[in-house]
Amino acid sequence: MELTKENTLALRNKLIGQSVRLFYSDSPVKITRARGQYLFDENGTEYLDCISNVQHVGHCHPSITEAAARQMDLLNTNTRFLHDNIITYAERLAATLPAKLSVFYFVNSGSEANDLALRLAQQYTQQEDVIVLDHAYHGHLMSLIDISPYKFRKLTGQKEWVHVAPLPDTYRGVYRADQSNPGKAYADAVKDVIDQVQSKGRKIAAFFAESLPSVGGQIIFPEGYSVKVAEYVHSAGGIFVADEVQTGFGRVGTHFWAFQLQGENFCPDIVTMGKPMGNGHPLACVVTTAEIAGAFTANGVEYFNTFGGNPVSCAIGLAVLDVIEKEDLRGNAIKVGAMFKHLLQQLSSKYELIGDVRGVGLFIGLELVTDRELKTPATHTAAYIVKRLKEDHIVVSTDGPWDNVLKFKPPMCFSMDNAKRVTQCIDNILADIKTKNLELDRDDV
Repeated sequence: MELTKENTLALRNKLIGQSVRLFYSDSPVKITRARGQYLFDENGTEYLDCISNVQHVGHCHPSITEAAARQMDLLNTNTRFLHDNIITYAERLAATLPAKLSVFYFVNSGSEANDLALRLAQQYTQQEDVIVLDHAYHGHLMSLIDISPYKFRKLTGQKEWVHVAPLPDTYRGVYRADQSNPGKAYADAVKDVIDQVQSKGRKIAAFFAESLPSVGGQIIFPEGYSVKVAEYVHSAGGIFVADEVQTGFGRVGTHFWAFQLQGENFCPDIVTMGKPMGNGHPLACVVTTAEIAGAFTANGVEYFNTFGGNPVSCAIGLAVLDVIEKEDLRGNAIKVGAMFKHLLQQLSSKYELIGDVRGVGLFIGLELVTDRELKTPATHTAAYIVKRLKEDHIVVSTDGPWDNVLKFKPPMCFSMDNAKRVTQCIDNILADIKTKNLELDRDDV
């Protein structure tokens, strides 16, 4: 028997840990089915999904579900048996990456991937210390909470072996877009951290960063940043880990991986991937160099993952790659993302609340401020807009240190009409705020 929304919520509150929060916790939406970029509640009401980057090629894509069912009906077994799918999938992924990234470890989640990347880095360098970006989030395991300022600042605090570099935010950070070479300036700030670490007699194992920081507020790295950071980190004996869990698989459009936006001369030593890989199925991966993988093998301790890279997961992963290619979803990200960003930028000329519009492909952030000069975060206004968009049946959420950035990471099938609809609804809401002279952030940070 299907439960009513009220019964479902009551049982969830009773049985599921309260720290596992729902979207719109004061008035949750019960979703019973989905297709493409649309979600449907128990009454059949359609919601436009602007945030499910996990369902990368679209919710319940028939090619993905068919591949999963076909392989599930044939074989799904422990990954320590020899099977073609994992090899075929690794070859397909390798074709999208620089040649030196050639050894793959398949796991089940982005958190598992980042935890393994940390182990690889520390084993290879025989050092412990890690540099991360401020407000970074790399996963929910204890090892990753330790290197996620977004989390550890609220919990036990910063470990001695973890060091935080400034978020390279060229909108509100120390070095702005209108300054000369902000990429080098932010990279030099990482060099300062390295120098501080070494002055204490410690050494660097790794620099760990999302290729486009998402929780940090949909940040786009300034030109030259990663190349220069890698130079400094390598000189210190460390390695560069690029977290592509949120941004990989063509979301930026022009490239398959977001780290490639930093130029052909840049290649991380380790890349982690996750969310979009399985289109909702738990599938993730770490790829690294033969040298780093060799050092991990040399420790004499076997690594195995019972489910990571199983035949069904790899069949799904292969199907995702096929859909990205056949439906030209990278091309769609370029075209729709550019138009969406342009439409949002047009709104900024009408409303002082819009401080910045940034992004690439279908990775876009809209930062709201109460004062453009001071860049005062409009946190409550952002929350109000999210609530109003829900009433318009559009699902959006916020991110950034002050939760004042509306983030857009929709399924890659997001259309021109979808972008126009979202922009028009935001326009209507901002016009309403302006007309009514609402001061939602009067007491804000």
